[in-house]
Amino acid sequence: MSILARALHIVFMILGNIWFFVRDYIAVPLRLANPQDHRSRADEILPNEVRQKWEREQDELQKKLILKDNKCIKEMFKCHKVKDCKDHGYYIAGVDISFVKDDLVNACAGLVVLRFPSLKLVYEDYKMVELTEPYIPGFLAFREAPFIVDLFDTLKQTKPKYYPHLVMVDGNGILHPKEFGSACHVGVLLDLPCIGVAKKLFQVGGLENNQEHKEKIKQLKKGGATFPLVVDSGRTLGMALRSHDGCTKPIYVSPGHLVTVETAVKLVHCCCLKRVPEPVRLADINSREYIRQNFKPTTDNQAT
Repeated sequence: MSILARALHIVFMILGNIWFFVRDYIAVPLRLANPQDHRSRADEILPNEVRQKWEREQDELQKKLILKDNKCIKEMFKCHKVKDCKDHGYYIAGVDISFVKDDLVNACAGLVVLRFPSLKLVYEDYKMVELTEPYIPGFLAFREAPFIVDLFDTLKQTKPKYYPHLVMVDGNGILHPKEFGSACHVGVLLDLPCIGVAKKLFQVGGLENNQEHKEKIKQLKKGGATFPLVVDSGRTLGMALRSHDGCTKPIYVSPGHLVTVETAVKLVHCCCLKRVPEPVRLADINSREYIRQNFKPTTDNQAT
């Protein structure tokens, strides 16, 4: 991509993200915009043929979605209930995409693998990438998933013994406008159990971060306490979880693939030494450190 084309692309993305910020953090709280209108930004920013293509791909992948615990997940769930359970060869992966400061394109894709239930780090891999697709709520996977899948391909080729039985994604599973978020997308592509873990509530299906929601959060008195995230249709798409006693802010857990809501929230809680489960937390902080140590801006980068 030429410097001029890259600069124009970045300007386009910045303007779109400014509008998204204004809408969600100013207009919605003041009730000047509808918090459920996630299609509007896609319609405004994406060419119609691209949006339709992405929607078709989502629909095809969603047909393969399974929201039941597979055999490995059932065994891991049994293991977590046994006091002082030793490691039995189970591995949990965490993935995250961390961006270079003030840069909407250059980022680090990170993958860590931890032994379960000890949470000992056994594998890590990081790669600098360029995310050229715009960030559109509801279509995050089309921006990030290809780089995540590449990391798993490398893992399978180089250290297959650490290929995980479960993946935790910094994002959402079925807590999504089409009930097919990034954790679903990644889980189906990898054919692995996958769980979405988000730090902010995705306001879909009538869910809002309003006073009623905040009152429910206050009722989470200790680590492990939860309440269901029930949308207008009556379906439970995830759980708000107080991850440990020392943190009052919940995280939002939703199944992505080959796992149920109930099992997903329990396995996530098992992995929480801090607010965010260790697989996701380590993928985040380690990928940021990788950027700090390895990213060297070039003349082309500086044009952004």
